Amino acid sequence: MKFGGTSVGKPERMHQVSQLITRDAEPTIVVLSALSGTTNALVEISNSLAQGDRTGAKQKIDKLEAHYRAFVLDLLKEEHTRAKANAVITEHFEFLNIILRISFSEALNKDILAQGELMSTKLFSTYLEEKGIDHMLLPALEFMSVDSNEEPQLGSIKIKLSQLLQQNSDKKLFITQGYICRNAKGEVDNLKRGGSDYTASLVAAAINASVCEIWTDIDGMHNNDPRVVEKTNAIKQLSFDEAAELAYFGAKILHPTCIWPAQLENVPVKLLNTMQPDAAGTVIMKEAGTVGVKAVAAKDGIIAIKIKSSRMLLAYGFLRKVFEVFEKYHTSIDMITTSEVAVSVTIDSDTSLKQIVKELEPFGTVDVEKDQSIVSIVGNEIAQTDHVLQRLFTAISEVPVTMVSYGGSPHNISLLVPSAHKTRMLQLLNSGLFGL
Repeated sequence: MKFGGTSVGKPERMHQVSQLITRDAEPTIVVLSALSGTTNALVEISNSLAQGDRTGAKQKIDKLEAHYRAFVLDLLKEEHTRAKANAVITEHFEFLNIILRISFSEALNKDILAQGELMSTKLFSTYLEEKGIDHMLLPALEFMSVDSNEEPQLGSIKIKLSQLLQQNSDKKLFITQGYICRNAKGEVDNLKRGGSDYTASLVAAAINASVCEIWTDIDGMHNNDPRVVEKTNAIKQLSFDEAAELAYFGAKILHPTCIWPAQLENVPVKLLNTMQPDAAGTVIMKEAGTVGVKAVAAKDGIIAIKIKSSRMLLAYGFLRKVFEVFEKYHTSIDMITTSEVAVSVTIDSDTSLKQIVKELEPFGTVDVEKDQSIVSIVGNEIAQTDHVLQRLFTAISEVPVTMVSYGGSPHNISLLVPSAHKTRMLQLLNSGLFGL
């Protein structure tokens, strides 16, 4: 069971989580994120230190510490557990204050970012202790690791986690940190944004869990973006492939990386709502359940690059040379379309855009369009579903579409549109495809 920042962001939410994790007798591993807002605050502290602004960093550290002291007062009732929790806070903020005097490095940055999960799990453990709930704190840094390519070492995680669980076979409830891990050098590192979901999925795969529950503040994956569209429905069931497409193309509830470990070991993933614990939510499993359109998702910050060359496109190896440029700069491609004289691709990072364009220019004319969004229509065997394309293009006839990707996946049709038209497009799709 994984609980995100909003699920543990207030003392009363932590109280609620303690009830959810003890509802049944099945042995359970609980993965916690940092308290909501903490990771962002730690990023700001780290940025201030990187810029040499020690005064600014100190102010941010003090503000965060005050937040945690107030949190403890509301979380705990007894003096001895409050004292224990305050000792935890003192220990972690002493570390943050010590680093004000140390020269900044990337390794130190990772140590700073790990503090949120370490504190949230220790505070929650103290609360469980106060309530007399038998459990054990399982340090993620003892089993969660990534290799030199920042890929999780699932084999090693399985072995180390199994050993820890065997050593504590008398326990039924374990609490561990999401997000944090050790890298190939043995240093503290992290699984990047969305990392707590990733931790939960990796743990579930490593122990072959009966289910991996991701608890957030939304009742499952919705058929459209509830922040943009008025009427949306939670999807009851998705296949791993459908969920991976939706997560990759913008459905914020689940991080794209979280699907493969569960899929690898065939562990069902449930998306559930901490605020409405009895809502059905969404289950992600091997079977799709139904055929046809299930949901739409949008991914912003997309850049389209068009390489036009009447001379080279038909030449042997041309596409390979184009892709090698993107590979060289570790930039992944989301969409691709080709014609006889041009190839268009989309990327979601402008980090190496200048260098990429410079290396593509010898191949032909290069045009770059920024501020684009990919809107993906996802569903089981969508490419074989009658009239989907007809309904789709009829619904969005008023929106300028820059690129279309169809047939690459049986579960996905992707359209590129200028970001200014994204909201309107999602609304039109909601009525045209779902009748909402």
